[in-house]
Amino acid sequence: MLSRAKLAAYGLPGLPLAVVTLPVFIYIPTFYAVELGLGFIEVGIVLFLMRLWDVVTDPVIGVLSDRTASKYGRRKVWIVVGVPVVALSAWLLLSPGNETSLWHLTLTSAGLYLGWTMIMLPYTAWGSELSDDYQERSRVTASREGFVLIGTLVALGIPAATGLEDMASGLESLALFFVVMLPLCVLIASWVLPDAQYRPASTRPSSLAMNWKEIVSNRPFLRLLAAWFLNGLANGLPATLFLIFVETRIGGTDKSGLLLLTYFLSAIAGLPVWQFIARRFGKHRTWCGAMIWACIWFSITPFLQFGDIEVYTAVCIATGLALGADLALPPSIQADVIDLDKADNGKDRAGAFFALWGMATKIALAAAVGIAFPILGLSAFGSAETETVENGMTLALLYGALPIPLKLAAVSLVWRHPIDEAAQTDLRRRIGKR
Repeated sequence: MLSRAKLAAYGLPGLPLAVVTLPVFIYIPTFYAVELGLGFIEVGIVLFLMRLWDVVTDPVIGVLSDRTASKYGRRKVWIVVGVPVVALSAWLLLSPGNETSLWHLTLTSAGLYLGWTMIMLPYTAWGSELSDDYQERSRVTASREGFVLIGTLVALGIPAATGLEDMASGLESLALFFVVMLPLCVLIASWVLPDAQYRPASTRPSSLAMNWKEIVSNRPFLRLLAAWFLNGLANGLPATLFLIFVETRIGGTDKSGLLLLTYFLSAIAGLPVWQFIARRFGKHRTWCGAMIWACIWFSITPFLQFGDIEVYTAVCIATGLALGADLALPPSIQADVIDLDKADNGKDRAGAFFALWGMATKIALAAAVGIAFPILGLSAFGSAETETVENGMTLALLYGALPIPLKLAAVSLVWRHPIDEAAQTDLRRRIGKR
């Protein structure tokens, strides 16, 4: 069992990474579309295209990190090299100055996503390799995601603590924190934790095409991947539309920071709760329960009226609790399906698997922006001359109703997941015999 110090060292880089994640996913679309005047449709298209670019880099870096041979291990090298790439890009994106062109948004987003992939793919694969125990893996992912949530709270608190109330100044202060803290946290994790060396497969190495063929033949992985995508899209829609929904539908513009704080504090509180439930009912059934719980509360949001801040706060608390399960359990289940590949094929390629996992994550978030912003633009949302009950309901349905069938579809895919604790123990036994 990993010590608490090692668990903390592994999770620590998640803190600065989350500090930049929150503004990129929640603030940047609105900042560039509204504050900088680039338009909903234009910004939505650019961010969607940049997400597609991000997807292209995932399989390349995933496979390369699996096959990197160095005395420092496979994963650490990529993480360290990715730090300056993502730090510079994040600074330019979050602190654009007088530069407000779509080209600036395009180039800085492309650099940010490339550096992000260079760090996050090896980082998550590294976590899956720190333990081969079914329950211990949830502790590893919970540590990482706990620090991610703390970083999210930092992202909410820095602008308020420094007295920066306008969005531009707040984003710049977050960028400064990020470029200072990320190298420090990566250094600590790299110093404390081991990283496995590259080991060629005992069988004759496969071609790249054969590698992907073997990976996609893993049916439990494909079903889990599809569920992860659907749930990511369901979560991405309200995340993308949060600020707009709170301002125009709830009338709580001045409370948006407090609502986000409530949401993420609830997620932190939910982490140990879902881990406890998972020990009793298994990881995949517990995740399904959390998604169903979130659907119940999302069903309330289309009916909220202007001023219903108390009810919406309750929704934030309840769906925040569900977020704790979304963060901690699926990556732990992912590590288990990688064991199936290792047992069947004798190959150590967590990076390639997490590349597909990352692609699904990014396509889901890109689709959320690519769906929500153009629909709002076409409905003339935000235009005083054309503001109607109908396009206000368009926002409400995109925010609260559409996520429900997406999450229920994910539940249907995961409910009968075949790898429980007993099955995973048997897989480890088979791997050990190799």
